[in-house]
Amino acid sequence: MTRSMKSLISMFLLLFLNIVVKSQDVTEAHKDSIRKSVEHYYQLNLKVYQQTSTKDDIDNLFNLFTDDFVYIHPKYGGKYSRKDIYEGYLNNQKNGSYNGSITDVKIKNMIIGLNAVVTDRVYLRHAESGELEEVDPGMTLFEFRNGKISKIAEYW
Repeated sequence: MTRSMKSLISMFLLLFLNIVVKSQDVTEAHKDSIRKSVEHYYQLNLKVYQQTSTKDDIDNLFNLFTDDFVYIHPKYGGKYSRKDIYEGYLNNQKNGSYNGSITDVKIKNMIIGLNAVVTDRVYLRHAESGELEEVDPGMTLFEFRNGKISKIAEYW
């Protein structure tokens, strides 16, 4: 193989590798979009947890999910479909489980990747002393497809 042919092939490979690497970059706009989606999820979830929440609040939360959304929680039984989780939210609301005891959510850390986010979060509630206390610490993985949440996996 001639020297000029080797140079041409080398330049092609470098250009190809550069294009592949750039296509996988996570831009700041992408990170910001995913960050806002996760924050919005927690805001809507917090609204559902209130005693005054309605079915519309649950529907608004589930509008963030893909049709084939799955929820995974190994400690509590594994994998659940969108339908299973939706029915669970409705039952919890009907049974009074959403009583307003959770007053806020605090995201302590967020690691954003390509179409995925991991959060370290706690919920806040009023202690008997009246002060806010952190409860239910958890690590959550969110995966996204076409701008919607396709999977949530919780490890707590």
